[in-house]
Amino acid sequence: MRRKCFLCGRLETDYLGLERHHIFGGANRQLSEKYGLTVMLCHNCHNEPPRGAHYNKETADYLHRYGQEKAMREQGWDKQMFISIFGRNYLDI
Repeated sequence: MRRKCFLCGRLETDYLGLERHHIFGGANRQLSEKYGLTVMLCHNCHNEPPRGAHYNKETADYLHRYGQEKAMREQGWDKQMFISIFGRNYLDI
């Protein structure tokens, strides 16, 4: 089964791969890895302006909210526990 871009739904093909995006980067990159907070994105949605996750605040905010909700659901955390691990709350932005 072919994978698809988390944001736009574009399918992976033999000549077009997908790129792994850590939802929480920088100092929290290893935590994203540890808790499975990554998504597969096509190159445009990942790393190209104007809508790419590394260039667009709205795209990044959407992924951060998704990641926090996923972590809280899968780990059984409340908002305070998430904040204590990742350093901030993304749900109220």
